[in-house]
Amino acid sequence: MTVYDAADRARWLPEDPAQKRSDRDDFARDRARLVHSAALRRLADKTQVLQPDTDDFIRNRLTHSLEVAQIGRELGGALGCSADVVDTACLAHDLGHPPFGHEGERVLHQLSATIGGFEGNAQTWRLLTRLEAKRFRADGRSVGLNLTRASLDAVTKYPWQAGHGPATTHKFGVYDDDLDVFTWTRAETPPASPDTIPPSCLEAQVMDWADDVAYSVHDVEDGVAAGLIDLRILDSPLDLQPVYEVARDWYDPTLSDDALQDATDRIRASGAVPDQPYDGSRRALAALKDMTSRFIGHFVAEVEEATVASYGPGPHRRYAAQLVIPVSTRTECLLLKALAAHLVMRSPERQAVVARQEDIIGELHGFFLADPVRRVDPVFRVDLEEAQDDAAVHRVVVDQIASLTDSRAAALCAVSRQGRL
Repeated sequence: MTVYDAADRARWLPEDPAQKRSDRDDFARDRARLVHSAALRRLADKTQVLQPDTDDFIRNRLTHSLEVAQIGRELGGALGCSADVVDTACLAHDLGHPPFGHEGERVLHQLSATIGGFEGNAQTWRLLTRLEAKRFRADGRSVGLNLTRASLDAVTKYPWQAGHGPATTHKFGVYDDDLDVFTWTRAETPPASPDTIPPSCLEAQVMDWADDVAYSVHDVEDGVAAGLIDLRILDSPLDLQPVYEVARDWYDPTLSDDALQDATDRIRASGAVPDQPYDGSRRALAALKDMTSRFIGHFVAEVEEATVASYGPGPHRRYAAQLVIPVSTRTECLLLKALAAHLVMRSPERQAVVARQEDIIGELHGFFLADPVRRVDPVFRVDLEEAQDDAAVHRVVVDQIASLTDSRAAALCAVSRQGRL
């Protein structure tokens, strides 16, 4: 079993040992705090790709996070990471997402550009270390769930501030006013050379790959079940061309048609893709679920084998190894993500829904800014009282909007339009 030391188990705010059960591991406590958090419960009514209320079968952010955790826990455990640390990171990875998935994130980023923007991963960090109610310092400041250093680091997919990451991404992992606990968490990180990006720990890499695997396979499954994806497209080179373009435009501009075609051929040859069109029957559903299971097993096994081949059987923790993802495996995963992106996210039906959701986020932004003291939830009012300027007030409004579920966002928008508040 991998040994995590005292620094890994440290919490930013030291806790009274008398309140800790002697037979309970620090990382199990982290996971329990996450499981019992309000932020995790809210994910049950936040969009993954399709709206949660469109079908009983469709995944939401909570079910997605549970599936990511199952994949990540097994892969991390096989490599020697703490399964609880990886599980916690996987359960937490989408906490910061606002209503309506990535579309909501994009609109909120535009609306908050003057205060540093909005990023779901940075919002997750803010929730875990400030907004979620659990522990407070003597001076009255909330420290969120007060997770261990190892668990916080495992959540850190993008370990940099806005503008400090690679030029190829606009994503970042922490807002400027949350840097104190971030700096503490990353204190023992191996230094990066000036021409490289800050490294993420092995547990965070496992979480990231588990997210990619779940995202790619399950979004295709949901798209098929919703009648938006016909897997016979894999046999049509002409129909696959726009999918390949999405793979390059959205995920990796270096992907060639030849590489994507090879990935398509491997997916077809795997025998996992059902050979009959989906008709909603129990047998068709079983074939679809079997495809999902086989692809997940393949993506996890390939990465586990490649990592062990490079670093030995372990056990490994934090910065003792890097996750090794074969190029062919990553390409297969990106192909499935592009398939869902092209046929589901860019479908005319989906775009019409997105336009309405964007309007809701925009209206709520104006609604809360117009009278924040009266309109924000009680849990955010102390933040308003402590706000030193308009930018700080604006950030509280962004925190409020990001916390909303899809249903509550729509309901509040209706209230705003009727002028009842």
